[in-house]
Amino acid sequence: MDRFLEMQSFNTVVEAGSFVAAAEALKLSKAAVSRHVVELENRLGIRLLHRTTRRVSLTPEGQVFYGRSKELLAELADAETEVTSRREAASGLLRINAPFTFGILHLAPLWGRFRALHPQLTLEVTLADRLVDLVEEGYDLAIRIAAMENSSLVSRRLATTRLALCASPAYLAAHGTPRHPADLAQHQVIAYSYFATKDEWHFTGPQGPVSVRTRPWMHTNNGETCLAAALADQGVILQPTFLVAPALAAGTLVELMPAYCAHEIGIHAVYPSRKHVPAKVRVLIDFLVEHFAQAARW
Repeated sequence: MDRFLEMQSFNTVVEAGSFVAAAEALKLSKAAVSRHVVELENRLGIRLLHRTTRRVSLTPEGQVFYGRSKELLAELADAETEVTSRREAASGLLRINAPFTFGILHLAPLWGRFRALHPQLTLEVTLADRLVDLVEEGYDLAIRIAAMENSSLVSRRLATTRLALCASPAYLAAHGTPRHPADLAQHQVIAYSYFATKDEWHFTGPQGPVSVRTRPWMHTNNGETCLAAALADQGVILQPTFLVAPALAAGTLVELMPAYCAHEIGIHAVYPSRKHVPAKVRVLIDFLVEHFAQAARW
C-alpha cells in the first residue's frame, strides 16, 4: 500500500471527523478509506483511532503520529508547489519596497533587465527608509539593510556593506582630524535619523568595543543628504560604503580612523513566509542573488 495514501486517508479521517466525511473529501469509497487506515495501523503495529458508531477519536499514539504526518504532508505539498511553480511564468503585480538611496543607486538600473526576463510581470516599486510591515501593507518583498537575527521574516542575504566614517579634506583642514571615536563629540556631525543606536555611534578598535555620544548639528532620514553635506565641507558622516565608495575613490571624502571599525551590515531580500513562495517572488530573489554575487561586499 502507498504510505502517502495511508497517511492522507488517516489525516483526512481525523480532520473530517468520520470515515464517511473523509471518503467524500478524498472522492473514495468509505471501504477504501477504512482499508487504508487499517493497513497503516497493521504496518505500525498500533491502534491510531478509537472507533465507535458515532465518532472516531485519536489514541495517544495516534495523536503523536497525526502531528508528525501532518507536517510531512505539508512539506510534500510545499515541495510540489515549489517544483511546479518553477514551470510557471511569473506574472501579475509584484510589490517591492526598498531603502531610498539603495533603491536609486543599485536597484533602479536593474528593473529594465528584470522586466525583459519576465515580461508578464508588473512592478510597483516603493522607496522608503522607514521599516514597512510587509503583511499589513501588502508588499511581496522588501530589501532590508540591517541585522536580521530577530526578524520573523524569511531573508536571503544579497550582499554586505559596512559603515564608513568620512569627512571632506577641507573640513579636516579646518577642524582637525579625529584620531579616536571620543574625538567625535567635539566635531560637527551629520547624523542619519534611522540609526538603531540614534546619536550613539559604536566602533570596534584595537582595545575592543568603544562608543561615543555625538552631537549632530543636523539629522536627516536620507543618506544622500548626509553625503551632500559632507561633500560641502559641513562635517563628519557615518554612512554605508555602497553610498560613499565613489567619493572615497575620488578623494572628495577621506575615511577616518580605519583602526576603529563600524559594523558590517547585511543587505537582505525579505519576504513574509517560506511556504508557498509565489513564482514572481522567487524569480526576483534569484535575479537579485545572481546580480549581487558580483558585488558581495562594497
